[in-house]
Amino acid sequence: MADVAERRERLIEVYREASVCTMCPLSEGRANVVFGNGNADADLMFVGEAPGAEEDRQGVPFVGRAGKLLDELLSGIGMRREDVFVANVLKCRPPGNRDPQPEEIETCRPYLEEQVKLIEPRVIATLGNFATKLLSGNPTGITKVRGTPQIRELGGRTVFLLPLFHPAAALRTPSLAETLRRDIATIPDLLRRDPGAMAPASDDRPVVEAAAEPAADQLGLFGG
Repeated sequence: MADVAERRERLIEVYREASVCTMCPLSEGRANVVFGNGNADADLMFVGEAPGAEEDRQGVPFVGRAGKLLDELLSGIGMRREDVFVANVLKCRPPGNRDPQPEEIETCRPYLEEQVKLIEPRVIATLGNFATKLLSGNPTGITKVRGTPQIRELGGRTVFLLPLFHPAAALRTPSLAETLRRDIATIPDLLRRDPGAMAPASDDRPVVEAAAEPAADQLGLFGG
């Protein structure tokens, strides 16, 4: 198993590859690839949908209102953005913030899979429908599965997958904000558990109850 420094260096290599990616038309309209940021050895990883306008401008995920809410929710469980790794299903902004298209998701999927493999999280919190459906391999909508941890094999490891409402949805619908807060409050307990000690379910039922050189600030996205 590679040590933390080796995995971080490989993560930077993957970022360099993504930063010059032209495999789908989204590359034509982007200002920056939004690869992800945070602790490259995090036990907790968040996966959202796609960058918005401000994320595209800064090259950093979750920097708008949804990001501020995520930071607030993390603070509520005694964690900071620096303690986790945050990424998206898509690394480039879709025009007009439209939904990701299936071909775009499949094109970007190897980058996300490599991130999971290198970061080695114990818990992956999926934010919204697109991340949840992709990483769970289950088409069930977020409303039905949110808040209930699942055991999944991702990145060559057994992890807890925790589907959550997207913070942007909580901002649009205030009643969802408290639900999201309660669901995120379950994360510390999950982090204390060993997902590898539990076998994945035989079906989709949950098994747990209730290339250009990156700029200096981009290299700093992956922790020290």
